[in-house]
Amino acid sequence: MAHEPRLTGELRALLHTQRTAALGTTGDDGAAFVSMVPFALEPTLACLVIHVSGLAAHTRRLVDRPRVSLLVMQSEVPGQPVHALPRVTLEGEAGVLRPDSPPWLACRAAYLARFPEAAFLTQLGDFRFVAVQVTRARHVAGFGSARDVDREEVQRVMGLENP
Repeated sequence: MAHEPRLTGELRALLHTQRTAALGTTGDDGAAFVSMVPFALEPTLACLVIHVSGLAAHTRRLVDRPRVSLLVMQSEVPGQPVHALPRVTLEGEAGVLRPDSPPWLACRAAYLARFPEAAFLTQLGDFRFVAVQVTRARHVAGFGSARDVDREEVQRVMGLENP
């Protein structure tokens, strides 16, 4: 087994244990908009998967302007300093998947493996699967521990549960 650097392992743990992200999109006027989205990781496509309603403001924005940002962070722990919470900001390109296409089927399976209770939502006509191909990231592992992460490392982390 190859050695995995400590920070890479911490990034892997963060993305595989946290289930929600703050999704940042922009409007026609350039105004930023942030919303909460549940997410899954699809290992073969090495992408982040969200399932969104076509009626949602963030969906309209990401369709019109697919460059998005997502913040995934560890939950707050009482008594621990919030400034040291592990987190990662992911930048990428969002693409709405064509229903029943191979990527759609793979992303649906990954999403439902993580959120089986959401199966009924996949039957609603206004919901879509979106694959976010991450282009770069900024990982903060704790206070004073921050680094840029390239696309290849993020894809490895998203693609494998364990090295």
